[in-house]
Amino acid sequence: MTVYDYIAGAVMWANLPVPIYWLVLHTRVQFWRRRIRAAYATAVVTAWGSVSLLGWKLAPQLLEAAALPLGRKLAGAGLVLVDAWVLAQVERQLGGHRLVGQAELAGRGEIKTDGYYALVRHPRYAAMMLSTLGACLIAAGPLLWGIAAGWACAVLLMIRMEERELRARFGEAYANYCRRVPALLPRLRRGAP
Repeated sequence: MTVYDYIAGAVMWANLPVPIYWLVLHTRVQFWRRRIRAAYATAVVTAWGSVSLLGWKLAPQLLEAAALPLGRKLAGAGLVLVDAWVLAQVERQLGGHRLVGQAELAGRGEIKTDGYYALVRHPRYAAMMLSTLGACLIAAGPLLWGIAAGWACAVLLMIRMEERELRARFGEAYANYCRRVPALLPRLRRGAP
């Protein structure tokens, strides 16, 4: 394995569990609100445990950076750096507690509408999609590209579930925000509807 394989593997290990984590929490949010510590433990063990097992079993079939062109690897590394930048900015804007679901599990919080959240409703997920694409460009074999495609579908499902919970929690205020701000891709023109 090359250093590129390790970088791609680390990115995938960080990103692939996220939809599993959120799907565990969002499918039973009312149940988990009464069991917050158990919610975190269950979601983390389920998400990172399953991805770690998958990686351990399939790593040689997933990563093949040695066979890929350097330009492709560097482009992928650039996308990974964009995600790292967005993560740092979003964490600074929201705080770590909110990134791991404290507001959802507590059933309170506020709608964040400034900074990156004025451009897209889900900047963290958009950036994760970029770094997952970056990891695939760096080192993915065909199997990992397939896993990444399935992961992207799971992220879109997770976003729908999260938005359903946000609409229930914030009502018309969140619906108005959704009308003004796109989910993942910023509008090219500031005045676009």
